[in-house]
Amino acid sequence: MLFSCVFAKAQTDGTYSGFSPYSVYGVGNLHTPGTAWNRGMGGVGIAARNHRFINIMNPASITARDTLSFMADFGLDGRISLFSEGDKRTLNTTFNIDDFVISFPMWNHTAFMVGVTPLSDVGYKIAYSNLDVNNLVTGRQKFSSVGNGGVYQVFAAAAGTLWNRLSIGAQANYSFGNITKEAAMSYEDEASRPWTTGDSLQVNNITAKIGLQYEQPIARGSSLILGATYKISTPITGYHTHYEIKGIDTTTGRYQELLKEKNVWMGDELGIGLSYKKGDDLLIEFDYTRTDWSRSGFDGVAGFSNSGDAPFASSVGQTFRLGAEITPNRNDIRYFLKRCTYRAGAYYDSSYYTVGGVHVDAVGITIGMTIPVFRWYNGLSIGLDFGRRGLQTSQVKETYFGFNVGMNVFDIWFKKPHYE
Repeated sequence: MLFSCVFAKAQTDGTYSGFSPYSVYGVGNLHTPGTAWNRGMGGVGIAARNHRFINIMNPASITARDTLSFMADFGLDGRISLFSEGDKRTLNTTFNIDDFVISFPMWNHTAFMVGVTPLSDVGYKIAYSNLDVNNLVTGRQKFSSVGNGGVYQVFAAAAGTLWNRLSIGAQANYSFGNITKEAAMSYEDEASRPWTTGDSLQVNNITAKIGLQYEQPIARGSSLILGATYKISTPITGYHTHYEIKGIDTTTGRYQELLKEKNVWMGDELGIGLSYKKGDDLLIEFDYTRTDWSRSGFDGVAGFSNSGDAPFASSVGQTFRLGAEITPNRNDIRYFLKRCTYRAGAYYDSSYYTVGGVHVDAVGITIGMTIPVFRWYNGLSIGLDFGRRGLQTSQVKETYFGFNVGMNVFDIWFKKPHYE
């Protein structure tokens, strides 16, 4: 509850949780899922089972644990983005809390997880000026558009293992957030009145996610794991407020409507993953995720569409991820670096919407590592993400460098001491 309040405050204090001109559409840019552990491997995790880290990608994975273990994960996320258009360049930096998750066992072969993490972020500031060719009396006209906010997700999950190979999990998600978008036009001629139009969205959503993992041993200490997840599409509730201002203080139009009456929906999500695991030393995984927002209804709500000159349409998004991690020798007593875990990955993401009939593509590579701290499986995870996003038909390109830090805490609880 404490961290939920921190997230809610961060949406309204004027800071940006994310910054990209492509977040103007829909609910913004969807946040890369997972903790620093997942994101160092390109964001994979649907088919990963590891008793040293909390895996929030698949609720079925939390049964992979030591029987008496308690685990927690706290992450921070930052990004440096370079935007280019012709000979123009601009730089922006963001920093935010990424996740807070705890997990512990409930009964034999069962486990529980609860946490909060970002779902999407909106942040942009666009401005330009040109000559008003339709009315030369007004001279130059200046246009600006700004947006801020995001959607966050509180979740709770439970899972159980059957026959020591099949794990099944279910997760309840509550999404909430505020998004504001505003556009303004002013004129060089002071006699021409400026105008402003804006939209404010208060978003709420309750949905569920189910997951399963099946682990098949193939050799001594090695196994193949097949994982799958599905998140249900459910209606978005909340409010949409639209306003128009002509002149300085004169409000010419304002109305508020329930999003439920506009019939807008959160997209569903299907994920499939396959991994190869060799003890705790090696993991290689490939994931595919498909999100269907084609029936979201965003096209009919101004706060979501912001179409402008290029028509916006919600669509089907796809993501391909490949990642791996290796630990040279977890028990080495001479060389500290051999006890560290090293990760690398790559991904390709196609947006859940189209602009002028074209998806916004993103491609990137990641590297990461976990430094063991103190005892048990406590560690400090660090990840780096190098990528590029942009429309093929647009001159605006976003080159970004992301970094994330995760602190995973591991301890043995519920032990009963015995005395003679």
